[in-house]
Amino acid sequence: MLTNVLIIITLFSIWCSLIMGIVTLAGAVHFWLPHSKKLVKVTPLARYPKITIVVPAHNEALVIRKTTEAILNLNYPASCVQLLLFADNCQDNTAEIMRKIKANYPGRKITVIERTGSGGKAGVLNDALKLAQGEYIGVYDADAMPEKNALYFLVKKVLEDPKRYMATFGRNKTRNAKQNFLTRCINQEIVVTQRIQHVGIWHLFKIGRIPGTNFIINCDFVKSIGGWENGALTEDTDISFKIMQTGRLIALAYNSEAFQQEPERLKDYYFQRLRWAKGNYEVVIKNFKYLFLPANWRVKLEVFYYSCTFFWFNAAIVLSDIIFFSNIIALLINLFIPLKLPFTFAGSNMMMMQLLLFNWILMILLYVLQIGISLATQFGQATTDQVFISLASYFTYSQLFIIVALHAVISVSLDHLFHRNGNKWVKTKRFAD
Repeated sequence: MLTNVLIIITLFSIWCSLIMGIVTLAGAVHFWLPHSKKLVKVTPLARYPKITIVVPAHNEALVIRKTTEAILNLNYPASCVQLLLFADNCQDNTAEIMRKIKANYPGRKITVIERTGSGGKAGVLNDALKLAQGEYIGVYDADAMPEKNALYFLVKKVLEDPKRYMATFGRNKTRNAKQNFLTRCINQEIVVTQRIQHVGIWHLFKIGRIPGTNFIINCDFVKSIGGWENGALTEDTDISFKIMQTGRLIALAYNSEAFQQEPERLKDYYFQRLRWAKGNYEVVIKNFKYLFLPANWRVKLEVFYYSCTFFWFNAAIVLSDIIFFSNIIALLINLFIPLKLPFTFAGSNMMMMQLLLFNWILMILLYVLQIGISLATQFGQATTDQVFISLASYFTYSQLFIIVALHAVISVSLDHLFHRNGNKWVKTKRFAD
C-alpha cells in the first residue's frame, strides 16, 4: 500500500512540474512570436536620469579591465553616469587596475573604493547607497561586460512606468560559452532561463526577478526598504521579494544584454551553484509564511513557484530515482536469489515501468524543446550541435543539480540546527579572456 502511494505521489509531482514548464514555455512563445519580428531602434529618450553604476569586485584582476571599459563606453550620456568601483577585501591588484583605468578617462565621474568591510556583495551595495548620487543604482558584476546599449534599454523600460517599475533587469549571456562542454551546458541553461523562464513569467504574470548583474533599481526606493540584506548569499532574490511585497514591479528589458564569464571547471561550478541554491532556500524559507498570510498575490505565486522547484519537484525526482534503482537492484539480485520487487503498481511492475517511461520521455522532450525554442530566439545559437549538446546535458549536466540541491538542503538544515553561519562565500575562479 505504501509503495503505491509513493508511486502515485511521484507521478503526480512529475506531471505538475511538466504542466508548470509547459505554461511558462507557452507564455514565452506568445511573447517572442511578435517581438522577434520587431526592429528595435535606439532613439533619444524623453529624459536621461542620472545612474550610479556599482561594480563589486573581489580579487577580479583578470576581468575587471574589460568590464569597466565596457561600462565607460556605454551608449548613455557620460555626464549622467557615476561609476563606483569597489575593490572589496582584495588581495590582488584589482584596485591598482581600477585606478589606471580611471586615469585613462579624465573628466569622468569615477570613484575607486578599497573596501575592507563585511557583508559580501550586499555589503558593497549598501555602502554604495551612501555614496550614490543617481536617481537609479545600476549593478554590474566584475565579470559582466554590458553590451553598448544595455543601460539605454534598462532606462527606457523603467521610464515607461516609473511609479510602478521600481527596477528593471536585462539578460545575461555567456561570454566563454565555447570553452568546453561545461560552459556550453551553462550557456544553454542561461539562455533557457533568460529567454523562456524570465520572459514567460513576466509576460504572463508581470513578475520579474532581479539577477545578480545588469539591472537598475530606484535609489530612494531601495533606501525606503532598508537596502540589501548584508551577508545574503542571493541578495538579488531577497530584494526581489521585498519589491514585490510593496506591490511594485520589476520590469523586464529584454533587449538589454551583458556578457558574463561562467565557471570553466566542475569544482568552481559546483560551489557557485551550491551557494545560489542555499541562498534561494533561505529566501524561500524566510518568505514561506506569505503563502498563508495576507500578501501580494505575486509574492504568493513566487513563493509557491520556488517551493515547488526547490523542494517538491526535487524531492519527487529523488523519489523516482529511488524507485527506479531499487527495482533495478532487485532485478539483478533476483537473477541469483528469488526476490520480490519493492515497487510495483497494482501488483504489476510493467504498468509502473510504462508510466515512468512515458513521463521520462515527456521530460526529455520538454527539456530539449525549451532549449531549442530559446536558442531559436537568439541569433547564431540554433545549430545542430546544440541539439546534441542538449541531449547530452540532460543525462549529465542537469542531473548534477539534484546533487547540488540535496547538498544545499542538508547544509541549510545543519546551519539552522547548529546555529552556524552558513553564509560563506566561495569565490568563483576567473579566467583571462
